[in-house]
Amino acid sequence: MDKLKGAVIGLGKMGLSHAAIVGAHPAVEMTSVCDTSSLVLDAFRRYTRINTYSDYHKMIEKELPDFVIISTPTKFHYPMVKYAMEKGLHVFCEKPFSLTDQEGEELAELAERKQLVNQVGYHNHFIGTFRELKRLLKLKVIGDLLHFTGEAYGPVVIKEKGGTWRSRHEEGGGCLFDYASHVLNLIQEIVGRPVKIYGALLKSEYSKGVEDAVYALMQLNSGVSGVLSVSWSDETYRKMSTSLTIEGKKGKIICDATEIKIYLKEALPSENLPKGWTIKYITDFALPVNFYLRGEEYSAQVDYFIDCIRNSKKTEINSFEQAFYTDKVIKMIMDNAKS
Repeated sequence: MDKLKGAVIGLGKMGLSHAAIVGAHPAVEMTSVCDTSSLVLDAFRRYTRINTYSDYHKMIEKELPDFVIISTPTKFHYPMVKYAMEKGLHVFCEKPFSLTDQEGEELAELAERKQLVNQVGYHNHFIGTFRELKRLLKLKVIGDLLHFTGEAYGPVVIKEKGGTWRSRHEEGGGCLFDYASHVLNLIQEIVGRPVKIYGALLKSEYSKGVEDAVYALMQLNSGVSGVLSVSWSDETYRKMSTSLTIEGKKGKIICDATEIKIYLKEALPSENLPKGWTIKYITDFALPVNFYLRGEEYSAQVDYFIDCIRNSKKTEINSFEQAFYTDKVIKMIMDNAKS
């Protein structure tokens, strides 16, 4: 099978990571990149043979890639994703997917209509511990669910500073879009889809114009209730830390990116789980990848995207439809906080 031709639009932190991962993939020929920064493009011209562009329309029309990875600020996602799919390209887009659920719904319907592989960069679904949590919940190892807590904390904004696109809601900035979207998407795909929001709080501590923390009560489609607690202004964390705690009639599970802790009221021999606490680590579940960068989950999600293209498989993890639903929940939280 011939190599796929790939391209990347947006060369910030995530875009550069994606470019490195795609460039090292054995099934891909990395043909081109696009960005508005002449400094970044000059570096690509000097040190690589990859073609560079400042206009994504020209890049797509001239290079005719099989797929494109879009890692620009959120406000640009809708026009870029739509244009790429209308040209017949498979698309991987960074999160959050879109600024409005109407835009997300339109793009999800377009991807479905044109039968194109589509994926959004909620990388936590490619972390082994969260995959194990989903498997255990599907097996009902802790019985009927009673309650959940979804949390994320990190030191993104720990003092007052000048504004960037991250400090403007209309461009996809703020803790809700940036941090909380990860937790909401995990809850949605592992525990259940939120359908009602109660008592949402969007708190500004250092930022002007956007929130630094998000708190809310929510109810899932199954009727299970839970709590969302997220802050990007917690300097007690070195980097972003995301976790889910699930309580059931038969036990409890606490899961983050490094370990999963399982408490059972009675032993479950079929899963080799004794009564009481069992702790398992990410080393037991890490996915093998073609190229390791920042964590296997970043390469694993791109590997999955490329595999779906090569084998004409429909996206089952992080599809546009799933990301569009997360955008709907974000809007529900914003609407509830305003009311």
